[in-house]
Amino acid sequence: MQAWWSGTVADLRSSQPDQIIGQLATRLVEAHPLNRETQLRAWRAQLVLLADALADVPGEWRVLLEYPMLRLGKRIDAVLLTDRAIFVLEFKIGGTGFTKADREQTEDYALDLFDFHAASRQHPIVPILVTTGARDRPQQWPLFADPVTSVLEATAGSLKDILTGCHDRIPPPRQVLDLANWEAAPYRPVPTIVEAARMLYARHGVREIAAARADIGNLTRTSNTILQAIDAARSGGKHTILFVTGIPGAGKTLCGLNAVFGTDTQAAFLTGNLPLVHVIRAALERDARQQGRSARVAKQETESAVQPLMGFLRDNLPRSEPPHEHVVIFDEAQRAWDADFGRRKFGHAQSEAALFLDIMQRHADWAVVVALVGNGQEINTGEAGLTAWGDALAARPGWGIQAAPGVVTTREPRQRLFATTPANLTLHDDLHLSVPVRSVRSALAAPWVEAVLAGDAAQARAIAAEAGDIPFHLTRSLPALRAALRDQARGTRRAGLVCSASARRLQADGIWPNFPHLDADAMAHWFLDKWPDVRASDALEVPATQFACQGLELDHVGLCWGNDLIRRPGSPQWIARKFAGSRWQERRQESDIAYQTNTYRVLLTRARYETMIWVPAGDPADGTRSPKEFDAIADFLLACGAHKLGAPNPATRPELESTLL
Repeated sequence: MQAWWSGTVADLRSSQPDQIIGQLATRLVEAHPLNRETQLRAWRAQLVLLADALADVPGEWRVLLEYPMLRLGKRIDAVLLTDRAIFVLEFKIGGTGFTKADREQTEDYALDLFDFHAASRQHPIVPILVTTGARDRPQQWPLFADPVTSVLEATAGSLKDILTGCHDRIPPPRQVLDLANWEAAPYRPVPTIVEAARMLYARHGVREIAAARADIGNLTRTSNTILQAIDAARSGGKHTILFVTGIPGAGKTLCGLNAVFGTDTQAAFLTGNLPLVHVIRAALERDARQQGRSARVAKQETESAVQPLMGFLRDNLPRSEPPHEHVVIFDEAQRAWDADFGRRKFGHAQSEAALFLDIMQRHADWAVVVALVGNGQEINTGEAGLTAWGDALAARPGWGIQAAPGVVTTREPRQRLFATTPANLTLHDDLHLSVPVRSVRSALAAPWVEAVLAGDAAQARAIAAEAGDIPFHLTRSLPALRAALRDQARGTRRAGLVCSASARRLQADGIWPNFPHLDADAMAHWFLDKWPDVRASDALEVPATQFACQGLELDHVGLCWGNDLIRRPGSPQWIARKFAGSRWQERRQESDIAYQTNTYRVLLTRARYETMIWVPAGDPADGTRSPKEFDAIADFLLACGAHKLGAPNPATRPELESTLL
């Protein structure tokens, strides 16, 4: 990403303000035709302040004005690169106070550079909020051991002293910051699903938001393969289905949304995950209203682009004509229900896969189904796995099939598409997403979770050792959990509590596992609003269950571990339970055990940064909350490599190390 103007401090000094403003204004007209005069006045005042503040600093230091931050949809007013630090400057020209929103905005810029800009990870990043009309106050200098310092507050009169004073207090680095090449270093943000939907809706491509680091996965290749298949089906008059596989958090939903918003075909993202529908629709509608667009038109557009699976079926089953959409993205295709469930629930003796293929085959010219497959996410009864799709396709040989190799090589029978490879199947390596992008700071978070849920402490510990650090922390104190989440969720990063819907006895500790995930307003408030709205996730009051958070994510997660999934001494496996009446009952059916294990897989893979796990202490007087059972859970997680919350850990900030276990 290129700044709208960049040069050395010497260049800034020697340039006339009108020359710089002219270059900035050209970019402004290209990007934002509104509010030009207001922005031009702000730039004039900002340039005067910068010239004065940088009058005595080395001329080779570098200044970048209006540096784009794609994930945040905004631009940094100014970035100052010195030999030992990166200063992020946000100007509020004419402002009279330092507001919480302005501080969060400035901090967000700095955090985003640290996480996603390749040349900003080895040097201190110092965010400075410059409010020109505020009163000067005594300066508290930050701890420079933290990669991103706390936000400094400057006025028109104090900016110069704060810049020089801060720079003088930063220890000389082992490696000098490369001023000339900083701007050319990759900035590759990984947005949340909601952020991605907003960006794609605004017609940004997945290429721009594909990866956090230069070595991350194949999101762009997978997206291109999908779009090429759509073009080939349309130009060749074909019916094609693609199976896209991937581990949790690898970007399947992102690829699906890109196929919807990145093509000029009639396409829809279909999901049985109603909370995902509610949150994405609400986010896009809010954006449209903020941009001054018609709320009614925005609602129509979002309802067409992101639809519930059942709504699509109910609308099209009674009809004989083809649907409006030529392309549908079927989210979590392995969770499609089987024929028996369809007969009992809907009166149609066909699997969901068969019904969808028949509906899309009504298009006489062409149609595409993109089936997104995420193994280990099945949390409901009646889910058929991929075999139902294979059976339906075997009876409908007119469909061309493209798939990731894993759908025919897996050892899991329910997730094997075909027992023998048919002639109309083409395998593509690019249709598998193998690298998690949800966990921003650790690519090994998902493998660690797999080892933990497999009961393999040695393997989990080896993965943690290979990673050098693993973003999972353990505490036995609920107040400590909340304090740590509030401490870590800097800027506008979101934190929230999650728990299993079956963890009924968490109620004794004030955690109620009954989130209304089918309530569209409740979902929108929890995922989109901010504290002090008590309905927001970061109020840390109401936990989301697996049904509410599957397919969505938070920056920092507080997982409240119930005793519906426990360990006992001498048992190598997790024990799944349900609460009936006044006691726990062990689950015996293999499918029930799998659903319970998958529930915790979902909960353990919701965080982009840190997952903090609270295991209750239990109560020796309450037979439904055995301290020994909770102790066994905590001991096992620690044996797997989870950190004690408050213990020294390279991934945590110094302030967190004082949090009590």
